[in-house]
Amino acid sequence: MRKLKRKSKKFLLVTVLTSLLLLTGCQNVRMWFKDFQQSFKGLHMTIRTYDDESQIIDEVKGKSVYIERDKDFDTDDETKDSSVLRITVGGKELHHVGSSMIVEEEGLHNVFDDYRQKHDLKDLDSSLPIVNKMVDEFRNQFTGKKKVVLIRSQRGYPLATYSGDKVSLYQTDVPKSTGILIDNHYLFIYRCDYTIYDTSLLDD
Repeated sequence: MRKLKRKSKKFLLVTVLTSLLLLTGCQNVRMWFKDFQQSFKGLHMTIRTYDDESQIIDEVKGKSVYIERDKDFDTDDETKDSSVLRITVGGKELHHVGSSMIVEEEGLHNVFDDYRQKHDLKDLDSSLPIVNKMVDEFRNQFTGKKKVVLIRSQRGYPLATYSGDKVSLYQTDVPKSTGILIDNHYLFIYRCDYTIYDTSLLDD
């Protein structure tokens, strides 16, 4: 009898959560689950830091990555102004502050990496914006996509480009950072400039 009650409670919980997702179809609900997943077991992510000219300084990959503000560097308990990142990677830690950082969940594809391998960016004709060039060259990867995310270094050099049907921005507890949900995959950017376009704006 007790086992039956437990199963009923579990079934009810799963039904309620599933219904919530289906009824709302809401990015906020998806983001809540993503945050829960990250804090509970971490996400499979790649961490990259960049210099001012968009060159990769280092890269770390991990199956259990969790990002948070290092509260030890807050001015006080109320200010919450620490710009120091504490990132846990499979039980090990790294701290970071200063240079641009992009942390992408497995499943996201940075189109700009492909583009950079094929072209010398310094020799490109500057009369046509770089995002339009990428959309033209990788048309199949952008077809049907609703948003394009262009991320730049603090000096304005392109770092990464992503596209997705459902793209939403979220506040994080780390100053000068943004969380972006792209088709249910999490992207964390720190000390970067970015622009999010409707893909239709770039079609012409």
